[in-house]
Parts: sequence; C-alpha cells; structure tokens
Amino acid sequence: MLRTPSPDGLRFAFGTLTVLPVRLTRWDRGAARGGMLCAPLAGLAVGAVAAAVGLVLLFLGAAPLLAAVATAAVPAVLTRGLHLDGLADTADGLGSGKPAEDALRIMKQSDIGPFGVLTLVLVLLAQVAALAQAYDASWTRGALAAVASAVAARLAMTVAARAGVPAARPEGLGAAVAGVVPRGGALVTAAAVTAAAAAAGAFLGPHDAVRTALAVLAAVAAAELLLRRCVRRFGGVTGDVFGGVAETAATTALVVAALG
Repeated sequence: MLRTPSPDGLRFAFGTLTVLPVRLTRWDRGAARGGMLCAPLAGLAVGAVAAAVGLVLLFLGAAPLLAAVATAAVPAVLTRGLHLDGLADTADGLGSGKPAEDALRIMKQSDIGPFGVLTLVLVLLAQVAALAQAYDASWTRGALAAVASAVAARLAMTVAARAGVPAARPEGLGAAVAGVVPRGGALVTAAAVTAAAAAAGAFLGPHDAVRTALAVLAAVAAAELLLRRCVRRFGGVTGDVFGGVAETAATTALVVAALG
C-alpha cells in the first residue's frame, strides 16, 4: 500500500533533486528514505515545467527542434546540471580502466575527460532528437514524453537507492541515500509510476498507453544495467552514479516514447 508522502520526504526530494527553494529540515536516513520514495514527484514537477516551456515555444511558432532543445534544457537548469555532470563523471570513471579507488578519484575531479564529453554529447543529441520527433508527431505526445522521461529518471534513482545497494564512499549524497529504500517500497513505487504513465498515455489512445508504460519500464531497465555495472566497478554507488542513472533513464524513456 502506498503511504501519503511525508513533508520531510517531500522537502528532501525537492531540496536535493531540484533547485527549487525548499528548505531541508531533516538530513537523516528517515528523511532520505521518504525523499527517495518521493523522487518521482520531483520529476513530475521538473517534467511539467519542461513540457510547458516546449509547448509555449511551439504555440509561438517555433519549430519542433527548437522546442525540443528548450525542453531538454529545462531539467538541466532545474538541477544545476548535476545529473549531467554525474553522468559525465561516471563515464570517465568507467572508461578510465583504473582500479576502483583511482576511478573514484577521477570522478571527484572537477574537470571532464574525453569519455565524459563524448557521453554528454551523445546523450543530449539523443534527447533532443527524440523530443523533436515526438513534438513533430504531436504536441501532446511530445509533452507527455517530456514529463514521462523526467519522472522515469527520478524513479530510477528511487530504485537505485533500494536496500542492498552499497555506497562506494562513506560520505556524500550517495552515502546518504544508498540502501535507504526498502525493496518492497521501490517495487510498489515503480508499479505505481508505470500505471500512472499508462493512464496518462491512455488519453491519447491505447497505443500511447502501452508506449508510455514501456518507456518507463525500459528506462528503469537501462538504468539498472548501468547501476549494476557501477556497483561491480566501484564497489557501490556515489552521487555521480545516481546522476548517471537518472540521465540514462531519461534518455531511454525519450527514445522509446518517440518510436512507433
């Protein structure tokens, strides 16, 4: 059974996963648990703003490509680019070929290496291309894809924070949220988000209901593959890994939503 989100959990989710002016009142395992369970709600807010920006530009006469660029930019702005930075750092760590300790040190450096740059370019191109295709097919479909991808990205973070997934470092955001979500809670949240995605897609027809649900499921599956790779490679998760997981899920959801 789903519980009503706690105020502390909501503040933790919005205060750590967005730049919205939310004051954190608690920073402990209990608040982190509630926050990670509420993460898809933060994604819903981010996705709604992104979709609104894209629709406004389309209404003003912008081409689908320009609307897609703006839509993809909004989540980056609302997270200060932290998830994209985490993706780049994760790519550098995985691509370094170094032992876990050295790879983690590479990930903490402020600069971005060649693996990170290449990954960012390809991911952003994929996101913009998928959104442009979705907007070109239907403004509503593009908006739905933007919202679904943002929610799926935060759902992937909820799943990544489940019990049994260790932290790679004893400090940082990764350590604060690693393993805080009960496995059952992660499963129920994933099922609820998938059902909500299908219901939202159903307003456009049965095909869109299935496609939107599949976009969420594929996003979580792709993020899970990256998560498992990082746990094997680094010995656990870090804040960067959570960012990489989120961007992987968002990109996968957008690509699936644009197909068909």
